[in-house]
Amino acid sequence: MDEQALMGLNPNADASFRQRALVYFEQLKVSHDAWQMCAEALAQGIYSDDHVKFFCFQVLEQQIKYKHTILCILQRILLFKLMVAWKFLQMLTSQPEKTFIRNKAAQVFALVFVTEYLTKWPRFFFDILSVIGLNPQGVDLYLRILMAIDAEVVDRDIGHTPEETRRNTLIKDTMREQCIPNLVESWYQILQTYQHTNSELTCQCLEVVGAFVSWIDLNLIANERFINMLLGHMSVEVLREEACDCLFEIVNKGMDPVDKTKLVESLCQVLLSAGFFNIEQEEDVDFLAKFSKLVNGMGQSLMTSWTKLVKNGDVGNAQETLCAIEAKVPLMLQLLVHEDDDISSNIIGFCYDYLHILKQLPVLSDIQKSNVEAIMLAVIKKLTYDEEYNFENEGEDEAMFVEYRKQLKLLLDRLAQVSPELLLVAVRRVFSAALQNWQTARFMEVEVAIRLLYMLGEALPVSHGAHFSGDSSKINALQEMMQTLVTSGVSAYQHTSVTLEFFETVVRYEKFFSVEPQHIPNVLMAFLDHRGLRHSSSKVRSRTAYLFSRFVKSLKSQVNLFFSFSFFFFLELTLLISQVPENGYQSLLSSDDQLFIYETAGVLIVNSEYSAERKQVLMRNLLTPLMEKFKMLLEKLMREEDEDRQAALADCLNHAVGFASRTSKAFSNKQTVKQCGCSGVYLDCLRTFLPALSCPLQKEVLRGGVRTFLHRMIICLEEEVLPFIPTASEHMLKDCEAKDLQEFIPLINQITAKFKAQVSPFLQQVFMPLLHAIFEVLARPAEENDQSAALDKQMLRRSYFAFLQTVAGSGMSEVLANQGVENVERVLFTVIQGAVEFPDPIAQKTCFIILSKLVELWGGKDGLVGFGDFIYKHIVPACFLAPMKQTFDLTDAQTVLALSECAVTLKTIYLKRGPECIQYLQQEYLPSLQVAPEIIQEFCQALQQPDSKAFKNYLKVFFQRAKP
Repeated sequence: MDEQALMGLNPNADASFRQRALVYFEQLKVSHDAWQMCAEALAQGIYSDDHVKFFCFQVLEQQIKYKHTILCILQRILLFKLMVAWKFLQMLTSQPEKTFIRNKAAQVFALVFVTEYLTKWPRFFFDILSVIGLNPQGVDLYLRILMAIDAEVVDRDIGHTPEETRRNTLIKDTMREQCIPNLVESWYQILQTYQHTNSELTCQCLEVVGAFVSWIDLNLIANERFINMLLGHMSVEVLREEACDCLFEIVNKGMDPVDKTKLVESLCQVLLSAGFFNIEQEEDVDFLAKFSKLVNGMGQSLMTSWTKLVKNGDVGNAQETLCAIEAKVPLMLQLLVHEDDDISSNIIGFCYDYLHILKQLPVLSDIQKSNVEAIMLAVIKKLTYDEEYNFENEGEDEAMFVEYRKQLKLLLDRLAQVSPELLLVAVRRVFSAALQNWQTARFMEVEVAIRLLYMLGEALPVSHGAHFSGDSSKINALQEMMQTLVTSGVSAYQHTSVTLEFFETVVRYEKFFSVEPQHIPNVLMAFLDHRGLRHSSSKVRSRTAYLFSRFVKSLKSQVNLFFSFSFFFFLELTLLISQVPENGYQSLLSSDDQLFIYETAGVLIVNSEYSAERKQVLMRNLLTPLMEKFKMLLEKLMREEDEDRQAALADCLNHAVGFASRTSKAFSNKQTVKQCGCSGVYLDCLRTFLPALSCPLQKEVLRGGVRTFLHRMIICLEEEVLPFIPTASEHMLKDCEAKDLQEFIPLINQITAKFKAQVSPFLQQVFMPLLHAIFEVLARPAEENDQSAALDKQMLRRSYFAFLQTVAGSGMSEVLANQGVENVERVLFTVIQGAVEFPDPIAQKTCFIILSKLVELWGGKDGLVGFGDFIYKHIVPACFLAPMKQTFDLTDAQTVLALSECAVTLKTIYLKRGPECIQYLQQEYLPSLQVAPEIIQEFCQALQQPDSKAFKNYLKVFFQRAKP
């Protein structure tokens, strides 16, 4: 072997040696005799370096994976000799091989097995067993090979091709016939030999049994000698977790429901007799986590059996199985309520399925009702936070508890389905106890009480009070609890978890306030003062901003009853905390949070009962500080030289525009800007913000913000915005990049589609400047491998065609027609080019839509001068050239849509030009493509059929036949 190259395998080797090693590896992968060289090197123990040995096994792995068909009998003998030598070499050394090398060796031998067992090496396992004996090194290799075989043949988490799946099924069938009893006997001998002297090998062997038991004859394992041995292992500290896993796999095996019940019951009886059900005496939480998984498996297996028996009408055995399930419930409850969440989490599946069974029973017994209540109390207890939960800096443990809480939420929902009355009574009891003494109660008790009230909203069916009644005689438990929540003063509790749960719950039950609006002022104050938006915790302030927005929007009519009470306080708060920060000043709320605040302020103003004049004054009071700040910051930006400071100022300006824009979301079709008298305020905002477009600094950020504001104003101000569009467009078309244009075009599309003829003069004026800017950017050279630039150009090209589609489809075709003959031709040729040359089905589809629309508008006898010739010279050929391209993939959904629009274009040409079109296709164009006369006739007949869908289907078949 190349010793110089092998030196590069050392992690500390320099780059040149490492590169040489990589090259050498690639050479050996394709070499005919490399595997033999590597196998002999390993068998003879030539190299002691771990990295070299691993390298040799990697070469063997590649050779076997991709070149195994060339192995002859001599080569297989050599591989077997390697296995034997490898085992004896390990026996002779005092230090065993590193684990990663042993695993790689096992992986190589497993690959040999998979490729050779069925055809050339049927005695694979017998040969191995004849060599390894009960030597520890040999047993270790044997067990690792078995686990590697499981990964290659059985493991469902590893994807396989259909061919591999068939092969794996055949391997398992053959193993069951030929060698599984021998393998099982070897496992028993290994377990018996090493259970007291070598825990590592014993655990490995238990893992093998657990892996194989799912597809072999269960009677080989589930028998007295094996089960007794496994139960013995359950009492050995270093073995019992693996023994638990092995028993779980045995219990989990699919089998006849009656036999499964007998198996589980016999296993439970032995475990009970051995004292394993005495959970309170067990201190090893790691073992209990495994044990709870086993109990969960036993419970779910019994319930699967019960379901099958009920379905089969076997009432007697179903009842026996149900009794067996009920007998496990006390153990299940002990594990569910265990203080360790991992132990509790592992048993939730059993609880959930048990409740599902109870839901199906017509009547619950007293014991079953008692079980339901016990599960309920356990869930309530386990929902409670620990003292150690870190609310300020949530880490992995906290994230795991949040996920665990979600599991408990599912249990609570299922409890509500089984016995909603019982759940309501339990929650009411817990809630009342906690809220009655909230000042002295611990935070977790108060939080979980409010949390349970929140959860009831989703858990209880509507018939059990998930709504509120205005009739005092029908006040339900939910309504009473909400009354207690908002009147108890608990919103002042000094813990963030309680505060957040309070606000989440009042928003969750906003319908309560429709029935009892007298509570709104207290809740509004909680939102606005130190409990909410002024809270010391940024997390609370942020969440409250969002929740307050939801609360006000959902109850805008009721909140307006208290408008004068809340708004001026709120406006003062808005101006205080929702400032545009600068000079390092950090506002109480982030910019995203402030968006909710401004939107909420807008909602309060727009939906108030004030006159339009008063609304205008209020909106001006809200937005004037923003405009003044904007002007000042823009002046600063124009003078600023430091780039970091420029970026910070641009962000501030962008936020100011965003805040103003967000207030406009409060308007609706019933409450427009004009009806509310606020047009003048927003026009002033436009005049204030538009100068930012001419700022040479931070163009991308500033243009983006102003462009978004313009989009909103086109919706809100209607035609009043039109005078501002030409100037804005002029600035946004200067010094453009592809992305700038791509984002500007939707604005022009919006104006065109909304105002149509009103913007015709403007479109006439801006049309060619916009197109020249697009053509200039598209023509700029780019690096060959610059994927980002290529994508930007592709997206700009799509936007350009979308613009043309909007113009043509909005009845504005005269805008294009009036651009002069040369410009019209240039535009039309770009559309033809887009339809044919660029392998972008989305753009191609748009281009065919444009072409069919223009044919419809200009393609008649009295249409645009010269367009008839253009149809035959360019549009018709495009309809054939595009689908014939190799890049036009007719199996792709987007491409099929493009072909559908191509069919529409051809159909439109026929409808506008009539027999002339058919004559041209029959006598000139299709013959020029060497299309057979009978196919030409067939094509023309299909085109003339009135059914457009039939022609689309025909066209697809036509091009599928035509493509080589």
